[in-house]
Order: sequence, then structure tokens, then C-alpha cells
Amino acid sequence: MPESVLQLDPRDNVVVALTTLEPGATARYGSGLLCTAVQTIPAKQKMALAAFAPGDLVRMYGMVVGEAVAPIAGGGLLTTRNIRHRTGNYSAARHPAPAVLPDAAPWKSRTFMGYRRADGQVGTRNYWIVVPLVFCENRNVEQMREALEEELGYGRANSSYRARVRRLIAGQDGGDGTAEAIAEAKANRVFPNIDGIRFLIHQLGCGGTRQDAQALCGLLAGYIHHPNVAGATVLSLGCQNAQASILMEELRARDPQMRKPVLLFDQQKSGLEGALLDQALDKTFAALTEANRAERAPAPLSALTLALQCGGSDGFSGVSANPTVGYVSDLVVGAGATTILSEFPELHGVEQELVNRCATDELAARFASLMQAYAARARAVKSDFAFNPSPGNIRDGLITDAIKSAGAARKGGVSPVSAVIDYPEYAATPGLTLQCTPGNDVESVTAQVGAGATLVLFTTGLGTPTGNPVAPVVKISTNTALAERMSDIIDFDAGPIVSGAKSIAECGEELLEFSLAVASGHRRTKAEMRGQVDFIPWKRGVSL
Repeated sequence: MPESVLQLDPRDNVVVALTTLEPGATARYGSGLLCTAVQTIPAKQKMALAAFAPGDLVRMYGMVVGEAVAPIAGGGLLTTRNIRHRTGNYSAARHPAPAVLPDAAPWKSRTFMGYRRADGQVGTRNYWIVVPLVFCENRNVEQMREALEEELGYGRANSSYRARVRRLIAGQDGGDGTAEAIAEAKANRVFPNIDGIRFLIHQLGCGGTRQDAQALCGLLAGYIHHPNVAGATVLSLGCQNAQASILMEELRARDPQMRKPVLLFDQQKSGLEGALLDQALDKTFAALTEANRAERAPAPLSALTLALQCGGSDGFSGVSANPTVGYVSDLVVGAGATTILSEFPELHGVEQELVNRCATDELAARFASLMQAYAARARAVKSDFAFNPSPGNIRDGLITDAIKSAGAARKGGVSPVSAVIDYPEYAATPGLTLQCTPGNDVESVTAQVGAGATLVLFTTGLGTPTGNPVAPVVKISTNTALAERMSDIIDFDAGPIVSGAKSIAECGEELLEFSLAVASGHRRTKAEMRGQVDFIPWKRGVSL
């Protein structure tokens, strides 16, 4: 029987090996065409359908993703030694093409249980955040964490194994993310309707440029304004570049009425550190009492904002998990929701496709301008988008940035682009939004949540524990072997697409159902259960 390979587009001159092909193995692709491996083609890697000479273009997903630099036999393996990064040219001129969208009608009447905020936004969680305006206040933030978390019943899940010892003493098992486990956890809290207190430690706020300070304040304002956040305690030293006045200006830009409680404390005005902390703890406790009054209520899918993200990608990312997330994106966009596709270095090579999908010429011009400016900053420090793939990406089949980008873009589905935002702007337009962020997954997720994402759909082929302080991160594996090997971090397995057991549409609808259960608080993600709360602001330099 012919071995399993996949041709992603009829125009492609390479195929993806779904299982390892040994020399002499025959593979069937397309409409019954056959090719024979002339060397071992590991699963996830790419096999040439015809002979390549140096200079020949490599095509995947119907687009240019590389150039041969050495002869490759038909049935041969593509590697970093015989091909290099290459993309097609692009411009800001749109050439719209019709797209086949999934039927979102059955989802338009669906709801989730969310927290309605005074400004009309709806959250999937109810957090209070403690934010330092400058790294000088990190120690005081840590002291507030030590004072509040354990005493209020929010013990840090991953800071020690104290909870495990308590369970051993009580003769209990480890619990899970089901409704029963969630109810048990809430019963031990002083404020049962508050999901937690998050402490956003960072290393910025002073030094650097004034633009760094402005961007940090914009990001922090996004987190304070975020619908998953009930309010914030802000600690300031007083003399830093990231002034409280800048933060308040950024907050007013997002909500002119300033309807969310923000408690601001300045150490240089308070004098003694103890006076600062006593006042901050007293007022924060009082505010938590008020925030605890919030309760979940039904909300339409249009109130959701989903971040579309990947990290630890592999050769199956663009085959299974990313298209599944793209299908979900198209469904929720069709129901009136907002989705955010970021990681601009990982959109290098698919610019023209995204330009063509922009709803207006102005959006197309802005996207192209942001991409070109980012690429120019990389070149200025003698780097390039081509350096984006990590050793793990390359080892598992993503051997050029364009191959990685072509698969990464699948997370955005096929819906039109309705908005293009720069970091750290807030996403306020329903539909698919393109957001300028690095390819670094934690910096990118940090930015997406700062733009208002209330739930993160995160695909991975190699495994990564990434989480976020205020938005649940649903981890989706590209292959079943990963889901089984790293079951402590994976929430959903898209591997059945690779095996042929399920279609992208079937997996997409299952993932959306799972996501609605998470959004409603009926399930917790593995990152939430493990206490994984990664937060890395982008210092607007070159980060690929």
C-alpha cells in the first residue's frame, strides 16, 4: 500500500511526509499520483516531487517558500543544505479573491458564561492585577504576592509542592480541570468569585527610550482595561520614565470614562516602604471585596476576542493544528467575534495573501508599512526574518522562514482582515485583526492579551508550557504523540487530522466547544492548573 504523504496545494512541487518513508517506498498524493522516495524521508519533512536544480523555486501552500541551492533528486529530502529561504515579492496593492467560509449560522445563537463589565466588554475570567510601573517596585510587588496569595486561598500552583503534600496527608488525588475541581478550589477562597490576583513583574519602566516607557504604559493600560480584569493596584517609585500620568493617558484612550478601579501608590511620596505596602494592602483588600460581587451571565459569541498563536511549531503545524484554529477563527468571526493574528516575522512570505484579504486599501497599506518597517529594523542590526525558525523548528521540518510562515498564517483562516494594529494598540474592531508583534511566543501572547484577547488558542508541535496571567491559554497539539507524551500541558489534540481519523472541520467544531467551556469557567486549561503565568513586554527592538 502506498505510504502517506500530503500535497497541501495542487501547485506544490513538494509533499509533507505524514509517516517516515524508507528508500523505495511509494507514496500517493493529489488525485492518485505516485512518487517514490529515494532516501529516508522522516515524518514531518518535505519530499521533492521532481528533480530540482540550483535556483529552482520550492512551492508549498501554492506559494514560494524556498530556493534550491544544490541538486535534489525527485523523491529526495529537502534540508537546510540543499534549499534556502526565498519568498515572492509583494506590494500594498490588493487583488481580492473569493474565499469559501464555513457556515457560522449555527454558532450565532450560542452563548458563553462571562463577566459583563461596565464598559460593555465581557470577560472569561475575573482577576485583580498588581502592576509595577518600574522594575524598582518588583520587590514590593513580590511582598504583596507573599501577603495575599496564600492567605486569600490563591496559593501559587507551581511555586512548590506544598499542595501535593497536603493532598497526600488528606489521602486525595491531584484533582483536574473539571467543574468539580473548580468548585472545590473556589470553596477555599476568601473571595470565591475572583479567579486570582496576578502580579505582572517586568524589567522595564526606566532607562531605555521614552518610546519604551510609552509602549510599556500602553501595554499595562491594555491589561488594566482588559475584560478579564476587575481592577488594578499600581505601584510607582515616582521618578521613572514610565510615569503614572502616561499610564492614565493610555487608560483614557481605551476608556475615556475610566470606569475601572485603579489604585495608584507612589513610594517616594509614601516615604517608608511599610507605609506604602500597608496602604496598598488595605485598599486592595477593600477593592477585592467589591470585585467579588461579579457573577457570570450569558453572553453571545460576538463578545469573545480570541488570540491565534503558535509556539514550538513542527512540520505538522500547518497541516493540523493551525488550520483547525483557522477554522475556529472563521466560525467565531462569522458570529461577530474578534480574532487576533500576530507574529509578523512569521507572516513573512505570505504578505501578499494577507494584503489581498484586507477589507480596504488603507488596511493593506498599513499592514505592508508595518511589515516593511519591522524588516528594516531587523536588517539594521544585521539580522533578517529568515533567522526566525528555531533549531527545534528546523529539526521538525520548518527549514525556512517562508515554510514556517505559510503554515503559521493558516491560524487566521480565510476571513477578510478587518483591522491592522501596531503594538501596543487595543483591538476594537470585530473580525480578523492583524497585530504587529514578535515571533517570540510569550512576547506575542503578552501583546495579544494586552490588545484585549480573552482566550488564547495556542498550537504547538514540539510542546511548550506557555500561559498568561489573565487570559486562559488553550494548548493544541499538532500530533497525537505529543499530546500523549506531554499530557500535562496539552489541552486539545489535533493529531487525528494527520492520521485521517478526523477532518479539519470536525476538529475545529470540537475545539470551539472546548473553548466555550473554558470561556465559561466550566474547565480550566492545563496552564491555569499549573500556574503558568508568563508575562514578557516587548521592548520595541528587534525580536524575531
